[in-house]
Amino acid sequence: MNEPSPDLEDLARLLCASGDYRVLRRLSPRSTVSPPDGTPTKSALLIDVETTGLDLQKDEIIELAMIPFTYSLDGRVFEIGETFQCFQEPSAPISPEITRITGITDSMVAGHKIDVAEVAMFAGPAALVIAHNAAFDRRFAERLSDVFTTKPWACSMSQIDWAAEGFEGTKLHYLAAGAGFFYDRHRAEHDCRAVIELLASDLPVTNRTALSSLLEAARLPTWRIWAENSPFDLKDALKARGYRWNGDGNPNPRAWYIDVDDARREAEISFLRKEIYLRDVELLLHRMDAYNRFSDRQN
Repeated sequence: MNEPSPDLEDLARLLCASGDYRVLRRLSPRSTVSPPDGTPTKSALLIDVETTGLDLQKDEIIELAMIPFTYSLDGRVFEIGETFQCFQEPSAPISPEITRITGITDSMVAGHKIDVAEVAMFAGPAALVIAHNAAFDRRFAERLSDVFTTKPWACSMSQIDWAAEGFEGTKLHYLAAGAGFFYDRHRAEHDCRAVIELLASDLPVTNRTALSSLLEAARLPTWRIWAENSPFDLKDALKARGYRWNGDGNPNPRAWYIDVDDARREAEISFLRKEIYLRDVELLLHRMDAYNRFSDRQN
């Protein structure tokens, strides 16, 4: 006689209960996280782009995916919409390295072009755009369509304190594994679904949804302080304090900069004047919010 097939969920629970095993479940697409309960909701858009490289000036989008979902102001995810996904053939062949990273080949994108009007129509209803590494995705997206310059953005990678929640990294597949699931990596649609799943999950330390934490951070203004013409021999001190170098050829200064909240602004200005410039120098400051954060634009 044939033995009955074991119940996989029962086996998974048994393994987890032993304390000696952790079980990762494959992420399955779903259309509902929390059933609608009458709570007012807004529409967010999860976006991911795959490109021929990291250089905004010369590299191109080869795949775009967008998935809308509804959320409440307290950070609950409700319904997940249909995916917009499109390939685009670049002006030059895709390098073997990019194919290895993304799985996208020249034959997959041949003859494809992203319809910018369709992109604008699809993204139009979004009250918020989210990306996992918005500093990368937003700049390419804004070059593709002006619709993305009109939206507030949030970053699920940098605007959630994953370390404080016990996660050891911010790469998407690390976070997914920490949250108990795995997925087919480095395709734009799969990455979008993985981020939405993360945002809908409860964080292990604060016991709030990841989206709630993200929304709180996205709503707060920050200040970008530029250390223009700072002494070269003090670059290590700036780097150790969290400053980053802007050398991308964008409209902003080629200089070290840091982003701080209101509470740290005066202390950071004082640090630069006392420890870096050794004088009462006038500093360039840009106020950042969700409408210009992660963009080359400052207003």
